[in-house]
Amino acid sequence: MSWGTELWDQFDNLEKHTQGGIDTLEKYIKFVKERTEIELSYAKQLRNLSKKYQPKKNSKEEEEYRYTACKAFLSTLNEMNDYAGQHEVISENMTSQITMELARYVQELKQERKSHFHDGRKAQQHIETCWKQLESSKRRFERDCKEADRAQQYFEKMDADINVTKADVEKARQQAQMRHQMAEDSKADYSSILQKFNHEQHEYYHTHIPNIFQKIQEMEERRIVRIGESVKTYAELDRQVIPIIGKCLDGIVKAAESIDPKNDSQLAIEAYKSGFEPPGDIEFEDYTQPMKRTVSDNSLSNSRGEGKSELKFGGKSKGKLWPFIKKNKPPPPPPASASPSAVPNGPQSPKQQKEPLSHRFNEFMTSKPKIHCFRSLKRGGATPEDFSNLPPEQRRKKLQQKVDELNKEIQKEMDQRDAITKMKDVYLKNPQMGDPASLDHKLAEVSQNIEKLRLEAQKFEAWLAEVEGRLPARSEQARRQSGMYDVQNPPAVNSCAQDRESPDGSYTEERSQESEVKVLATDFDDEFDDEESLPAIGTCKALYTFEGQNEGTISVVEGETLYVIEEDKGDGWTRIRRSEDEEGYVPTSYVEVYLDKNAKGAKTYI
Repeated sequence: MSWGTELWDQFDNLEKHTQGGIDTLEKYIKFVKERTEIELSYAKQLRNLSKKYQPKKNSKEEEEYRYTACKAFLSTLNEMNDYAGQHEVISENMTSQITMELARYVQELKQERKSHFHDGRKAQQHIETCWKQLESSKRRFERDCKEADRAQQYFEKMDADINVTKADVEKARQQAQMRHQMAEDSKADYSSILQKFNHEQHEYYHTHIPNIFQKIQEMEERRIVRIGESVKTYAELDRQVIPIIGKCLDGIVKAAESIDPKNDSQLAIEAYKSGFEPPGDIEFEDYTQPMKRTVSDNSLSNSRGEGKSELKFGGKSKGKLWPFIKKNKPPPPPPASASPSAVPNGPQSPKQQKEPLSHRFNEFMTSKPKIHCFRSLKRGGATPEDFSNLPPEQRRKKLQQKVDELNKEIQKEMDQRDAITKMKDVYLKNPQMGDPASLDHKLAEVSQNIEKLRLEAQKFEAWLAEVEGRLPARSEQARRQSGMYDVQNPPAVNSCAQDRESPDGSYTEERSQESEVKVLATDFDDEFDDEESLPAIGTCKALYTFEGQNEGTISVVEGETLYVIEEDKGDGWTRIRRSEDEEGYVPTSYVEVYLDKNAKGAKTYI
């Protein structure tokens, strides 16, 4: 099956057919190009969609992504971003491996096709020229033969006429002979050209045209094979990204399976827990008795400064205080932002007007506990530095976060100081590298920054210790806490006065309950003293100087080594011992603990 033998007379149709093949190839290139544009557009839209729903940095929306459901959604967005990347890969590969390659091939194909058909037209022109020569020689031969016949007839006529002279007859005879010779020459020329034409025609139809058409056939078959390979590549490029797309989808499924509703519920508790205790029952107020109404110790309507000091307990029984009055480690002195009303000798607030019972009941059912700072925040006031506008639990988290940030900054400054010190040592050993004195100013500046950051960290740690002292006791903490306030320490009384405030701003206890706090502290001290001396479970090194001014704490000096007798239980305090008679609590962040793995109760940190 060869175009040269089967289609020897279909030159024009072959030309149209091959042009149609090139048009088909260009149409396929255009199709792939538009597919790549669609893939790029789809990838761009997917990326924009993923970016649109990404949480904004430093916004409230970002805090929501602590929950597993939100994390799963965020993982879905990230996986969709990778998914879009695979579509970009498809577009890039199709452009480089199909569109560009076929575009170059089409140009080569056009040049090759042009060359083959040029050779075919050249062969056609040659055979047409030979045919024209043959026709010309044939007509000349025919004309010469006719001229020779006429000359012969004229000679015979002259020779038969008796009236014609002998000279005229001779002339006619010569003319007839000349015409016969010309006819013979034309015959010989015609015969030669005819043989040559037959040879050229045979070569044209049996050699030149078959060869040219065979090359055109091979060219067309290569084009068809190339289209097939391109279609296969088109499918393979899609198939190559399927495993990665599958991994993206597996990642989305894995993120969905990681959703933990219980964990999200616990995170919601940690995020919004205020630390307050719910108010107690409201006692029945008997209006039939002409006597002063009484309110339970747990009531929120109990006004501040009402009545005189009176002990309401006996033995181990203790009066009910607002949630901050708990058995905790001694907190640091209260911050300067404490309200003036907390001062023991300050003026007392006027007695509040009691409200109807139904109004207070509705208030308990519909409103959330508030404190004074909440009200100032709603008015648009600035957030206090000690976060006193937040509920205790939220305030503790904010303060702990601030302490951690300051400790990181301190560590960063210390690393910078160490680097400057090393550089100074290098300058001292090699003066040609630099002047050591030029680093003194920078070293002093870094040291000042470290000192400022340490003071700032101590301030926030003091506030943190205060909050942890005011929060309700947790599990094992109650045993470790030795009392709330020093009986002889006036700042402790101030803190107690502050703690008497309920969430709505009113006092839940009378001023006489200060004595109740003192008795509580005494009871806790007795329980603490009854404990046996604990064995050492490790050692610790003081990173900073700590002035233990509150009951139950101990002062340490930076660099001092002491014994650890009780590790941090999660409240930020570690119990240490200097000697048999001198022990107490220090903030965990102030010491570096080295626990003995063989000690009883010691934990191993990895």
